Amino acid sequence: MSRVPGWLGRIGAGLSEMGERLNEQRRDHDAGSDADEPQDSVSGEQEHDHVPPPPAYAPDIAARPDPVASIPWGMRVAAEAGWRLLVLAGTLWVLMKVISAVQLVVLAFVAALLITALLQPTVARLKRAGLPRGLATAVTAILGFVIMGLVGWFVVWQVMENANELSGQIQDGIEDLRKWLLNSPFHVTEDQINDIAKTLRDAVGANTEELTSAGLEGVTVIVEALTGILLAMFSTLFLLYDGKRIWQWFLKLVPAQARPGIAGAGPRAWRTLTAYVRGTVIVALIDAIFIGLGIYFLGVPMAVPLAVIIFLAAFVPLVGAVVSGALAVVVALVTQGVFTAVMALVVVLAVQQIEGHILQPFILGRAVRVHPLAVILSVAAGGMIAGVGGAVVAVPLVAVTNTVVGYLRSHAREAALKQAPQPRGATAMDTASTEPPAPEPSSSSTNHLS
Repeated sequence: MSRVPGWLGRIGAGLSEMGERLNEQRRDHDAGSDADEPQDSVSGEQEHDHVPPPPAYAPDIAARPDPVASIPWGMRVAAEAGWRLLVLAGTLWVLMKVISAVQLVVLAFVAALLITALLQPTVARLKRAGLPRGLATAVTAILGFVIMGLVGWFVVWQVMENANELSGQIQDGIEDLRKWLLNSPFHVTEDQINDIAKTLRDAVGANTEELTSAGLEGVTVIVEALTGILLAMFSTLFLLYDGKRIWQWFLKLVPAQARPGIAGAGPRAWRTLTAYVRGTVIVALIDAIFIGLGIYFLGVPMAVPLAVIIFLAAFVPLVGAVVSGALAVVVALVTQGVFTAVMALVVVLAVQQIEGHILQPFILGRAVRVHPLAVILSVAAGGMIAGVGGAVVAVPLVAVTNTVVGYLRSHAREAALKQAPQPRGATAMDTASTEPPAPEPSSSSTNHLS
């Protein structure tokens, strides 16, 4: 009996402890709920008192955009194109500096290309006739160089032979021109003519030192000309004999991705150059023959040398014809009088009009047709860069560039079409039925420098 009260006391103590814990938890819960409600009310009162809501008319403030996105699209395109154009201009400037440093070599090689384009068909004919390549090249080169040398010698010989006679005729012509001016309706007086003559004499006397220095520099020019002629001759021989292997070696230097396009553009460029040189020679020969015959029947002295000069000047399109025709008219004026000069001008203009509107379109064709504005600008640019040689090679360079760019553009378009995904199913059948048949490759497309 003594143990029962102790057991009951422990149970009562445990229950009392549990009741106290429950009471503490209830108080904690009530205290937490009471504390939350005043804080929310206080924060709400603070927000209501210190941060008023924005008015309904206040606009929303957007975030700042990306600076690149704020630049107009057209300006970004112009900037992208601009720096690429600057890189291209810098590359061209460096290239022109390099070309100007070796101008003699470049002009000699370009002259060799033009001569090769003129002589290569003859080499091909001789090879088809059964001659070995070396013999056909030697025969063609020797005959070509001999003919060109004889033409140059003939011009110099005729000028030297007729120099004294022409000088006397020029003096007589100047005297006749002075008399005509005195009796003309322009009311030119003797004093005005004497003043003009005195001004010319003073100008010649003042520039005597410059003329002397130019004469001394002429020796250097002759040496450079002989060097360029020798380089052109050797280059022509190698191009005629081994042009195919030179072209294949050049293709190896081109990157592999661009090699198919360059390989196709090369033969087309060569055909354009050959057609240009051959057509220019024919047109120049016709001009020289008919203008020479015209001034010969008019009694103008040195008709044959003037005809040869007209032939050579025709290789500078438009400008050369104008200059050579003006020279013939001036010689006719100072030697035969005003009427003969007018008739010579009529002959020159008639032949040049026939050449420009009939002969050139018919002989040269569309392959080498260049707009007259492009001809004038290219001749002017070539003359400013490299003198007479630059003016001669400017137009064929523009014609060849036009051909190459056109072919590369079409080649890139065809390559893009080949890489495009092919249609399938009914779409593929419809496409195949509407596509025109592919043209057969012509045998002339395989011709190139050989």
